[in-house]
Amino acid sequence: MMYKLIHQDKNTKARLGKISTAHGDLDTPAFMPVGTHATIKGLMLKDVAEAGAQIMLSNAYHVYLRPGTEIIKKAGGLHKFMGWDKPILTDSGGYQVFSLALFRKMHDRGVEFQSHIDGLKHFLTPEDVIRIQQDLGSDIMMPLDECVHYPCTKEQSRTAMERTLAWAKRSKDAKGDSPAKLFGIVQGATYEDLRLECAKRMVEMDFDGYSIGGVSVGESSNLIYNILELVAAELPADKPRYAMGIGYPFDILEAVERGVDMFDCVIPTRYGRNGTAFTSCGKIAIRNAGYAEDLGPLDPQCGCYTCLNFSRAYLRHLFNAKEMLGLILLSLHNVYFFLDLMRAVRREIAKDNFSQFKQMFLMNYNNQICA
Repeated sequence: MMYKLIHQDKNTKARLGKISTAHGDLDTPAFMPVGTHATIKGLMLKDVAEAGAQIMLSNAYHVYLRPGTEIIKKAGGLHKFMGWDKPILTDSGGYQVFSLALFRKMHDRGVEFQSHIDGLKHFLTPEDVIRIQQDLGSDIMMPLDECVHYPCTKEQSRTAMERTLAWAKRSKDAKGDSPAKLFGIVQGATYEDLRLECAKRMVEMDFDGYSIGGVSVGESSNLIYNILELVAAELPADKPRYAMGIGYPFDILEAVERGVDMFDCVIPTRYGRNGTAFTSCGKIAIRNAGYAEDLGPLDPQCGCYTCLNFSRAYLRHLFNAKEMLGLILLSLHNVYFFLDLMRAVRREIAKDNFSQFKQMFLMNYNNQICA
């Protein structure tokens, strides 16, 4: 069994669990820092591990294009290539083809696209994508899927859903006896009947876990939460559930409440590089003049290296002086904040106190109150 359900909150659908992989276990609900190009931007991986990360995400699309899977395979896999000995989940690149490729054309056989780096043409089948992830040595693999824009017609959504299901079956067949785990991805846009049908048919194929894809692509928060709740309720209790690309603190808490176990997003480091910190008091734009003489920490409730050693005034100075240390320290704080939020979530689920925790967190976060 890949997933063990340890406890479900008595008042919500929030779940406490553990996922086992070839490179170790991780506690859920879990946030996965994103290392798109085989690195978490601006951070040393030892610092990410010390912050409490038990797993990270990399992207098969990006590392396939650069540096290429051959050099990573020669290095002994992605873990050795980048110096990370904990679990790695790799995304298939379906969303990146959808959002980044200069030209893309979906065929039932696979996807044709031009690289956003150099414009060279590529064609990948679902089988190719599994082989690439096997060469990387991924612990958890995602199959090739088709993501659609929001809004889209029901006909467009059904076509993408049927292709995603067909590709999922081919991906599972291509996986063979590989020790890596393979998740199925539930698509269907905002059409409830399509989401339910896709979830049912994906579960019948019996994957190691299930991802909810095609959310947070432009739809409103209420639509996102509705789809997460609808799909999570259709997925088996003994398998992990992963909401792809969900990354704001309030969205994560809403998804946890609906029974989702895994999350990833580039938000912590992207915001950090641009001078915004996530704190228990809400977001802080550190360049603001009001912090010029503020000698307090970013977040008085935070135990990260940044908050224990540096003031808001110093961090503001670093950004205004265009010193790279500023973006490093803010990125490290943000990653720690997200990981610490998940630690608190797990602790409160164990106490059947998730609803009260969520309410208090959001009150402080939205009203700029440091409790």
